[in-house]
Amino acid sequence: MDSLPALIISYFEAMPSYFITHPEVNVDPQVRIEDWNLSDAGRSRATHLASFDWVNQLGRIITSTERKAEEAGAILAALTGLSCTKVVGLCENDRSATGYLPGPEFEATANEFFAHPTISVRGWETAVEAQRRIVDAIRRHSLNTAASTAYVAHGAVGTLLYCDLMGLPISREHDQPGQGSYFEFDPQNWTARDGWRRIEP
Repeated sequence: MDSLPALIISYFEAMPSYFITHPEVNVDPQVRIEDWNLSDAGRSRATHLASFDWVNQLGRIITSTERKAEEAGAILAALTGLSCTKVVGLCENDRSATGYLPGPEFEATANEFFAHPTISVRGWETAVEAQRRIVDAIRRHSLNTAASTAYVAHGAVGTLLYCDLMGLPISREHDQPGQGSYFEFDPQNWTARDGWRRIEP
C-alpha cells in the first residue's frame, strides 16, 4: 500500500496531453473568421492524425467553439470513438475589431500582436490577455484527471501556451510551422515535452 501514491503519481506523469491546431481552412472575407470551415486539404491533413500512436491513448478531446477547430475535433473524435467538449477559453485571440485582413496585412498585424504583448494592436485582444485565457482554460481542464487530452484550437493561442509552458517571453519566434500542427506537453509539471510538429503521414 505504501507504493500506491507513487503509482498514482507515475500514472499522472505518464499521460501527456496534446495541443493541436486546426489544419487549413477555406478563407472567405464575407464570412466571420470564427465560422470559417476546414478546406479539403485541411480535412485530409486532419485524417493523418490516425497515423500517430498517441491518438489511441487519448481519453478526452476538448475543442474551441470556433467552427474550424470543432470540425478538426470531430475528425479526431471519429478516429478515436471519443466525444468532444467545447470550451470558449480555447478560442483564438479576439480579432473582431478588424475582422478579415488580407494576407500581408494580417501577417504584419500578427507580428505587432506578438511584438507588443501588452498593447491592443488595432483593437485586437492583447497577447497577455489571450495567454492568460488559454493557460487558465488548460489548467482548469487538466485538474483532477489522468486522462491524456487533445486540445484542438488555434495557432496564436497555441504559441502563447507554448511560451508559458516553457517559461519563455511571448514571441512569434515560437509560432507553429503551419496550420495543422501539434506539440506534446505535461499538464501536471506544466512543461512542453517537445516543440511543434506538423501533422503529416
